[in-house]
Amino acid sequence: MIPSSPRTGWTRRLTVQAWFQLVLAAMVLVVVVGSALSAIATAATTHVSDRLNKQIQPAVIEAYRLQSALLNQETGVRGYALTADPQFLEPFDTGIAAQQVAIERLRTLLDGRTQLLADLDTLERTAATWRHDYAEPRIASITPGSTDRPGGNTTAARGKTAFDDVRAQFVTQNTGLAAAADAERVNLTHQRKLRDATLLGMVGAFLIAGLGLTVLVRRLIVRPLTALESASRRVADGDFGHHIIVGGPADLATVAAAVESMRERVVAELDSARVKEGILAAQATELDSQAAELRRSNAELEQFAYVASHDLQEPLRKVASFCQLLEKRYSDQLDDRARQYIDFAVDGAKRMQVLINDLLTFSRVGRVHDHIAAIDLNGALNRALANVSTDTEDAALTLHRPHDLPRITGDPTLLIMLWQNLLANAVKFHRAGVPPIVTIEVEPEAEDSDGWRFSFSDNGIGIAPEFAEKVFVIFQRLHGRDEYSGTGIGLALCKKIVEFHGGRIWIDTAYTEGTRICFTLNGAGARAEHEERTEEPARA
Repeated sequence: MIPSSPRTGWTRRLTVQAWFQLVLAAMVLVVVVGSALSAIATAATTHVSDRLNKQIQPAVIEAYRLQSALLNQETGVRGYALTADPQFLEPFDTGIAAQQVAIERLRTLLDGRTQLLADLDTLERTAATWRHDYAEPRIASITPGSTDRPGGNTTAARGKTAFDDVRAQFVTQNTGLAAAADAERVNLTHQRKLRDATLLGMVGAFLIAGLGLTVLVRRLIVRPLTALESASRRVADGDFGHHIIVGGPADLATVAAAVESMRERVVAELDSARVKEGILAAQATELDSQAAELRRSNAELEQFAYVASHDLQEPLRKVASFCQLLEKRYSDQLDDRARQYIDFAVDGAKRMQVLINDLLTFSRVGRVHDHIAAIDLNGALNRALANVSTDTEDAALTLHRPHDLPRITGDPTLLIMLWQNLLANAVKFHRAGVPPIVTIEVEPEAEDSDGWRFSFSDNGIGIAPEFAEKVFVIFQRLHGRDEYSGTGIGLALCKKIVEFHGGRIWIDTAYTEGTRICFTLNGAGARAEHEERTEEPARA
């Protein structure tokens, strides 16, 4: 174990996770406090801005509208007094209505502003006095369409003097509104400066806090981690005798202790490995010699299988030939029983030759092949049909095949042999008096793979479900030789060919119209190309 350094103080009792939580909490605190101060300053600025933009300035506009309405009243009265034309009273009437609307809006906008409301009340009273004392009596004294102007210039001068008081109130109101607007602008400027100062202070505090926390984390966490990394790399580079001593947070010290313990164990294991290295080297040499011996034995076995198959067939050919010569030369001297015995001998020799050839073919699957390449199954099926064309024509076989079969990575000879055996079985085991019908179908095995699933269906005698596995065993027959010829190697050979290509084969026991053999083969990585080729006839 590593020598333990003194661990005093609360800082050494905290883990790395605890330090990061403290740092995060401090940063969050700075952000929260700064955000709160910024929100307060922003809210105050927004409040002052709203008072200026939504109260004072609209009130100024409404004051101008009020003054314009009063001026329209004065203009209407003066025009009517000069012309006695009633149409000049229209500005007077509309001015009164506009005055009421403007006064109501001003009272709403200036709610809470006592002085400005007092100015508005004074203006309203002065305007009411002018209308009561001058405008309305003046209008009543004039007969529409007459040329008589009672009062004359004296009345006009009195009306001008009365309206001058209204104009004076205009000045007072405008002055008060302008002063209020200036005060709000000054207040808005002050609030914006306060807001900006708060934001800058928050940013500064955040930067200072971040800098301080960075220094703290670097001192208490980064440095011990760097020391641990440096010591670990030194050990990893081959200095297994270097002791790892690291302080810092509690969990980091625990990791350092674990690394030191691992170093000691690695040193011990290394010493043990050096002892075992010699043993492994000797075992590797022995394995190499055994592999060479195995290759030589396989080569001899292949040669033995070939020679044995031919040497075994030579005596069988002689037995069959001499039995046939014996029957031919002495046929007049042999009775029926003797001829039957000779036929048995000839048939047995011929069947033995077929069995030897089939066994040799079966043994060569997976060991002797032409080459592995991308094969077009259309060509392989056509070759297989040509090889069994005599049998298929005699049986009047009908074949339903896909428009285009996919490309498969495999041995062309074995794939031709696969189709040929399946076609031969369909012809051999068809129902008496019913021409065989074969249907070949293909579909992708799965969305995420390049494999294909094939089904080969016929309308023959079928296979019972209990024999679905037995038919793939070599030399296993379900019928006597007097019913169907053959050695029982066909489906076993198909199984070995499919498995050699990385697929699997089985009997679909749910199919009851005959026999359906399903098998899978790996594609040549060109499924998209195959699907495009199959779609071209449909588009055409």
